[in-house]
Amino acid sequence: MEVILREDVPDLGIIGEVVNVKPGYARNYLIPRGMAVVADQRNLANLAHQQAVIEAKKLKERSSHEAMAEALGKQQLETEQRAGRGGKLFGSVTNLDVKKLLDEKGFDIDRRRILLSDPIKEIGDYEVDIRVGQDVTTTIKLLVRPLGGELEDEAVEEEKAPEAVKAAPVEDAAESRAETEDETSGAAEGDESSEGEAGEKES
Repeated sequence: MEVILREDVPDLGIIGEVVNVKPGYARNYLIPRGMAVVADQRNLANLAHQQAVIEAKKLKERSSHEAMAEALGKQQLETEQRAGRGGKLFGSVTNLDVKKLLDEKGFDIDRRRILLSDPIKEIGDYEVDIRVGQDVTTTIKLLVRPLGGELEDEAVEEEKAPEAVKAAPVEDAAESRAETEDETSGAAEGDESSEGEAGEKES
């Protein structure tokens, strides 16, 4: 299905461009949101008459995108994450996390424009590309630091834990045997004493 874009759409096209998309995507997303109109004869005719207006809007949006790209390029984001001794994160940092950091600084960027191909899984300094407009891209610095400034060694503690668990039953068993032996010994002594008393009475 062909539609005419009324604004820039990531991974699709720029304002005024005629693109071919799936009917469901057009009817359920692009058209209801005012991002596109059906490329029928009437709208195509209007497009031809509005080229001057569209070009002016393109220039205005590009100027706006370039200004935002310049502002973003000066930003340095920092996030703290739980990490082990080797510097590997217990979780990961995704483009959604980067978006939240940008939101905190007052930048409303669609997460699809944050070009983070793979989640970040280690402590370190990174450069993340952001496509501000269809043909305007910038790069920001992202510092991933350990939570509280310290690397954790929980993995080591977890390895030691089973040994402690294994040792406990052995000690308990030893104590149990000792208690049983004491009880048996006491019972035996009690029997001998009873037999002695019985003998004295008979005599």
